[in-house]
Amino acid sequence: MAASLAKQNVLTRIKEALINSVPLPFPQSEGNDSVYIKSEEEPSIIFAEEFTKLQGKFAFCTNRNDLNVQLQQLIVQRNWSKVYCLENDLQQHLQSINIIHYNDLPSCDVAITTCQYLVARTGTIVMSTAQQSGRTASVYAPVHICVAYSSQLVNDVKDALRLMKEKYAENFPSFITFASGPSRTADIEKTLVTGVHGPKEVFCFLIDSN
Repeated sequence: MAASLAKQNVLTRIKEALINSVPLPFPQSEGNDSVYIKSEEEPSIIFAEEFTKLQGKFAFCTNRNDLNVQLQQLIVQRNWSKVYCLENDLQQHLQSINIIHYNDLPSCDVAITTCQYLVARTGTIVMSTAQQSGRTASVYAPVHICVAYSSQLVNDVKDALRLMKEKYAENFPSFITFASGPSRTADIEKTLVTGVHGPKEVFCFLIDSN
């Protein structure tokens, strides 16, 4: 009986609080200012540092020709013969270095995609279903290579989301992926293991837009 009465009192107080909500004491300061210290470093440098901290592999390319050279060297060095890539622009890059698109994702060696944005502060690659690669290429393959331009760098996640809303105001993607380095987990005996729920290796080739 006492427990039921106490429960009723709690529910009554909750109901009253919802009806007579208390206004925020400082509404102008709520969420307007970033809690992170702004760095003076170039966004590309910040991204490279954070991305590599998360076990990602970073390569800077001065132009598209430099991308072709570095990409070909990596593919030859790793002996990857099954290169999965759905995006037309990237397929032209691969054809120029004699790499033919392999069309079976489950059995490929590596998948190559573009991205929407790169978040410098967290070393995160932002992708979405609006890309030709869809939602599976970056997570299903054992190795993921992302090709991006320095113009796609943003400081924080909120900046990426704001630009996504502006870019896709009429038809927002059904799915957005935030990938920070290779897949990893420490669920089993607190031992860090990579490649359990996604790619074991993630590369980012950043092309200088200037």
